[in-house]
Amino acid sequence: MDSMDDVGALVTGGLAARTLDHPGHAPAHNDAHHLQGHDCANCGTPLTGDYCHACGQAAHLHRDITGFAHDVLHGVFHFEGKFWSTLPMLAFQPGRLTRRYIDGERAKYVTPMAMFLFSVFLMFVVVSNVPGWFSPSDIEAKTPNVEAARQDLATSIDKGQEQVERLTAERATVAKAGGDTSSIDEKLNEARNELRGLRIAERFVPGKAADAGKLQVSSPVQGTDAKDGAGAWLQQKIDQARENPKLLFYKMKSSGYKYSWALIPMSLPFLWVMFAWRPRFGLYDHAVFATYSIAFMSLMVVVLTLVGWTLGGFGRTIAWSALFIVPPVHMYKQLRHGYELRRFSALWRTVALLHVVSFTSLAFFLMLLSLGLAE
Repeated sequence: MDSMDDVGALVTGGLAARTLDHPGHAPAHNDAHHLQGHDCANCGTPLTGDYCHACGQAAHLHRDITGFAHDVLHGVFHFEGKFWSTLPMLAFQPGRLTRRYIDGERAKYVTPMAMFLFSVFLMFVVVSNVPGWFSPSDIEAKTPNVEAARQDLATSIDKGQEQVERLTAERATVAKAGGDTSSIDEKLNEARNELRGLRIAERFVPGKAADAGKLQVSSPVQGTDAKDGAGAWLQQKIDQARENPKLLFYKMKSSGYKYSWALIPMSLPFLWVMFAWRPRFGLYDHAVFATYSIAFMSLMVVVLTLVGWTLGGFGRTIAWSALFIVPPVHMYKQLRHGYELRRFSALWRTVALLHVVSFTSLAFFLMLLSLGLAE
């Protein structure tokens, strides 16, 4: 069912992108579906040409299953022909594409939002269904042995408890003799903190050890373990996520579909600050920049996932290397030519933008995590 949902999402994304990019087809004359000389089917205005001059709807309307299939395929793969002129510019000349679109050269390019919708939906479909940068054997080999982990933690806890007891006895002996216990106190505190951390970690390991001592959420107001209210709710959600992490991931993926657009407004304040003393550039410029940039990053993830899946270990090495090299270079080129900056101005803004991306990505992940826990 997930695969069918993902394919449906891809088709939906393509059709939505096509609708935003170009609301109508170029009409064909002298066929049963052409309404020239009649009234517009949308608003009733008499038609005098290929399009309604009042609402813009095309005079040519598909009315058979072939036309419907054409709409689907055309919406997903063609974008009215603009996709193939926009994609090379987005990949290799992102700054010039951004500047040209902002300056009004738009007829031959896919709009930023249409490109964003298609690329984000495509990314979710590919990442959800392709093993990507890890082969199944790698995943299987790296699957943790829960029982072994539990035994290792138990052994470490026993050793830690013995160390605490030994240091406690040693401190008592030194104190009784009137000696300085400061060094022993420091070691004892360190051993106790380490033991406390091991016991907390043990509660997160699935199984009997975890069920015997589930993590309790402490209430800073009450000073005790919260048994009701927000603390109990959070405790319940943590337990559910630990017991069924796949369900949590599915919820986060579904929320990612719905709220991927939030990355755009999250980026705008930071971009505005970076150009606050340049009144020429407004929020519209920043929105076009951010939308095209996110669209490229989504398509890059698609390509790298397919490369890692197709070429195996060598492909995964290429993918991971490109993941760290390509984004800064692309950001630099888009900043320099999109905002018409000098090299140094584009360079320091690229460094700043990388920090912004790290922050917004973390914030977006935490938002998805909170949505996944809340549902």
